[in-house]
Amino acid sequence: MVTMAEKRDYYEVLGVRRNASASQISEAYRKMALKYHPDRNPGDEEAAGRFKEAAEAFEVLNNQEKRAIYDRYGHAGLEGGGAAPHFRDVEDVFAAFGDMFADLFGGPRAGRRRRSRGADLRCDVELDLLAAARGTSTEVKFNRLTRCEECDGSGAKPGTKPTTCSYCGGRGQVVRSSGFFSMRSTCPACHGQGAVIRDPCRACHGEGYVAKPVTLKVDVPPGVDSNTRLRVAGEGHPDPRGGPPGDCYCFISVKPHSLFQRKGRHLLCEVPISYSQAALGATIEIPTLDGTDRLQVPAGTQNGHVFTLRGKGMPDPRHPGRGNLLVQVHIEVPKSLDAEHEELLRRLAELEKSQVTPKRKSFFEKLREYFHSLL
Repeated sequence: MVTMAEKRDYYEVLGVRRNASASQISEAYRKMALKYHPDRNPGDEEAAGRFKEAAEAFEVLNNQEKRAIYDRYGHAGLEGGGAAPHFRDVEDVFAAFGDMFADLFGGPRAGRRRRSRGADLRCDVELDLLAAARGTSTEVKFNRLTRCEECDGSGAKPGTKPTTCSYCGGRGQVVRSSGFFSMRSTCPACHGQGAVIRDPCRACHGEGYVAKPVTLKVDVPPGVDSNTRLRVAGEGHPDPRGGPPGDCYCFISVKPHSLFQRKGRHLLCEVPISYSQAALGATIEIPTLDGTDRLQVPAGTQNGHVFTLRGKGMPDPRHPGRGNLLVQVHIEVPKSLDAEHEELLRRLAELEKSQVTPKRKSFFEKLREYFHSLL
């Protein structure tokens, strides 16, 4: 499997500039598809790899939204956002861009190459931050098409059969020739099925399949984030024509946490401290994903200072190690004081007036100069 680090730049794959137009990208892909098409390079594994690589590049650069993500974040942005292309083999490429290859090559081989597969499914998985950090196994429920038991998937009323489509002769496709080129398209009469149902089954309304609830166990790796897409191969809808089933894609959503704010691999935790702790220094307890920890706050700590605890953040499913925990301290001013606290603070205020620090003295001097200039 090619890793993210080994993947070539998609613009380099297609041989176009980064500001190439949509038509230039399409034209470049057509040339690459012609050059490395399996029909022209039988048994050549390297050509098959280039053919698949070009299809991945085209799928991303031909989509405005995916292209914008790729331009900004590269391959990592597509993986993290769940927008990465997932072509398992050249058959997946034909399934995705079959019409383009039919136009390029035509003939019976193009039709045979375009093996169909079932439709993909989507389900949503919501996790709390701790489950996302540690990884988990969860059950998802969704409806998936299942072969109709009443008509055994034929779509026709029991006792009857579908009839061969007279428009395409049962091929499911029609071919139009123009000079040296031939154009292959889905039959408009039978919609590619090759047969027409005259008397549909009442249970499935002629579809051959009915939706049934399915419960699926999904293993979620540690470190997933919102919009991460997990692919469960072969758990999508079945293919009516006998091809392989589609896939199930689980879209992850991580709920906000009451203590931690997520910043990619890092976590931010805001911790209140008192004025005396900031001024004199203190050892405070802080929360982490692994339980409580102790943080040494040095004397003279300023409001908003951020302490970094390395390796206490989130794991990353694509990289080893964990991010950092960023602890930002905020000096908390009490809203009400008892008599003793008030007396001590008044004495402190008097002491500060007699021992003004150079920074404050400079400010007050500037303030007097400003008022003096207004006179």
